[in-house]
Amino acid sequence: MLSLETTKEKQPPLRRAGSAATERRCLVSRQTVPVDQLIRFVAGPENTVFPDIAQRLPGRGMWVRASRDKLEDACRQNLFAKAARAPLSVETGLADRVERLLLERCLDLIGLARRSGGAVAGFEKVKMWLAEDKAGVLLLGSDSGEDGRGKLISAAKELPVVDLFSCAELAHVFARERMAYGALASGNLSGRLISESRRLAGFRHVSAE
Repeated sequence: MLSLETTKEKQPPLRRAGSAATERRCLVSRQTVPVDQLIRFVAGPENTVFPDIAQRLPGRGMWVRASRDKLEDACRQNLFAKAARAPLSVETGLADRVERLLLERCLDLIGLARRSGGAVAGFEKVKMWLAEDKAGVLLLGSDSGEDGRGKLISAAKELPVVDLFSCAELAHVFARERMAYGALASGNLSGRLISESRRLAGFRHVSAE
């Protein structure tokens, strides 16, 4: 489950701060979509395809929808080389690498929120934040218990919910042995996490659309 569209009205795509362009065309679908729904690639050292997760590296960008299937199609059809008009090699397991990079990016955002006091962990603290309307996004461990999940989802009402991360992954960020539930405060970091989670969802076998 990835409930990122459960606010009172469907949210518009979140724009990346400082981005000169907000849309690009996917190599596979040929559709023009917001950049926060895409993964940017550039020609890296030794003519290899290099993922530019932060979308900041120099060079001509090659854009693919944030989807494991779309990226695998791009690799299979040799679309990167066609776009670059030059021989480019693609590493084995590129989609897995992109997933790891996106996961690190999301967990870094959660860690930043924790260190700045903008995140809480544990059922009771999360429940309190939800009751006081402090939370901007609810975090549920993907392998957390159904009873606790159900209670917090009910308390969250229409708040965005992300359950892409395992309890172990969340626990590592919060320096705990185990963690099933968390929340980020409303604000810039929660908005960025929602945006990045949409991209990660396409690689963790959860639909981001």
